[in-house]
Amino acid sequence: MKILLRYPLVAGTVAALLAVLILLLSGQEPIAQITASSYALAVAAYLGVGMVRRLMGGQWGIDILAVTAIVSTVLVGEFIAAMIIVLMMAGGTALEDFAAGRAKKELTSLLERVPQTAHREGDGSSAAETSTGGQLEDVAATDVRIGDILLVRPGEVVPLDGILLSESGSFDESSLTGESLPVERVAGDGLMSGSLNGEAAVRMRVTALMADSQYSRIVALVKEAADSKAPMVRLADRYAVPFTALAYLLGAIGWIISGSPARFAEVLVVATPCPLLIAAPVAFLGGMSRAARGGIIVKYAGVLEQLSRIKTVAFDKTGTLTYGRPSLVGVRTSGSFTKDDVLALAASAEQYSSHVLAASVMEAARNRGLVFETATEANEFATHGVRARFDGRDVVVGKPKFVAESAGGVEEFELASGELAIYVGVAGEFAGALVMSDPIRGETRRTLAELTELGVIQTVMLTGDALATAEHIADAAGLTDVRAECLPADKVEAVRDLPLRPVMMVGDGVNDAPVLAAADVGIAMGARGSTAAGESADVVIILDDLSKVAAAVRIGQRTIKVALQSIWIGIALSVALMLAAAAGFVPAIAGALSQELVDLATILNALRALSPGTSAKAKKQAPAATGKQAVSRLPRSAERS
Repeated sequence: MKILLRYPLVAGTVAALLAVLILLLSGQEPIAQITASSYALAVAAYLGVGMVRRLMGGQWGIDILAVTAIVSTVLVGEFIAAMIIVLMMAGGTALEDFAAGRAKKELTSLLERVPQTAHREGDGSSAAETSTGGQLEDVAATDVRIGDILLVRPGEVVPLDGILLSESGSFDESSLTGESLPVERVAGDGLMSGSLNGEAAVRMRVTALMADSQYSRIVALVKEAADSKAPMVRLADRYAVPFTALAYLLGAIGWIISGSPARFAEVLVVATPCPLLIAAPVAFLGGMSRAARGGIIVKYAGVLEQLSRIKTVAFDKTGTLTYGRPSLVGVRTSGSFTKDDVLALAASAEQYSSHVLAASVMEAARNRGLVFETATEANEFATHGVRARFDGRDVVVGKPKFVAESAGGVEEFELASGELAIYVGVAGEFAGALVMSDPIRGETRRTLAELTELGVIQTVMLTGDALATAEHIADAAGLTDVRAECLPADKVEAVRDLPLRPVMMVGDGVNDAPVLAAADVGIAMGARGSTAAGESADVVIILDDLSKVAAAVRIGQRTIKVALQSIWIGIALSVALMLAAAAGFVPAIAGALSQELVDLATILNALRALSPGTSAKAKKQAPAATGKQAVSRLPRSAERS
């Protein structure tokens, strides 16, 4: 009943066809013919109005064949065939909706799980309530405020981002990250909205409003993706003109050879409704759903087409090729300062910085039990460092040149490959440096190799790091080009100047947002990273896994392959039927039924975009650069990482 109410044309056509069959069985063929013909012509008129509107808007559609087929079959007395055409067209819409729903399953599953309510404990305003709990009240998730304490019951979705207050908990993040195994969290760990709680109730403190929570951001991306229309869909529409012309030509030839206008109608019957309308949209939705299942949100369907043709991939270094969590490997001192002095003062200043290195410095200080001082004044200088005042002493932390502006005797230490140093000045005197190391991701080299197999010719690193550090990571990863000491503007300029297009940029930080927008395809790593980067990117990888970059390219290539295959399968089958009909081998009724089988075959093939397919095939590519890697250095001051 729901189906009939949703598709009234299907219900009306089924009722009319049953009435016609009853009239035929009762011997009332003239009345049956009048009834069927009138209904079919009414539907043709309805379709004709929409067709004229689209033609006036400059859009040529394949539905002109459907209208012509209905009218021609009525005129030659094939009223049953006319009714079948109408039924197949109406049923085709329902079939397309079903296929689209199947293809969008992974996308819509995220939307269906949007948390609506939360179990709030008191108002979260006192420490007593935090530790002992209080009376629960069910409130709308949109009414929850930062600092509120919530109870998440077993099997419930975490409604907002927060921090776990319970000792431990197990959470299923598969719908968000693609990670199939539950993850274990302990008190103090962050919780991601949209994850599914395990078997025990847990308490959490809210850290973000509903609109700012990670799950809401992902849902917004999914809605944007589900509503997009791919260029391939419009490309499929272009096939309508030659296909329509061929159908009319074959119909005219059949009419001339046979001398019967019925032959013209029989040819047009097997030419409608054409799978051109269905194949590409279903394939693209399938590709986007396949990507979402793996933790890859493709924001626009057209991005899949760009992904399939990528020739150059540019990477940020910190947090992209490396883990982005530098660890302290040593402290170098100068003068009378001890290692703990240098680390404690640096951490005290870095607490006023938003840089990724600041978090690592503070974590190292905490691990040693050092106490942070409170500054009376603090300023961060983007990409250079931070300056803070403690009890009348100025502490400067950052690049050597930046520190040298305020402290004398700065000496640059010799570092091992892959290491970087954060220099510290105290009260105008050089105090020492913190030596950090950010190891390359375990999957980096494998991902670069997979991209090469997929047809990527050039791989580039764009980083604000010093040249020596950048070269070390490039050697370990197998990159073909390095651009070191780049400011955000330098990265944008470098991407625009890369000759082999399309260019894909992969990054994760706030300073990557401009270059992600400038690239042909921008990929933001990690939904928990920068909001600016996620909004600028065309693809957002939720799981912090670089190998998903190669997976995105592979899905794009498979989607385009399946879409084109489906289009040409539909065209080939339709042309074969038209030739047979022109020769008089396909009666009108049989032709109307066979055309629906063509549509079904096309849809089933397009749904193959949901599957990963067979093992990736290596593509032929241009010869890789030989000899020493090409390394270039942009003449601007470097970022801190």
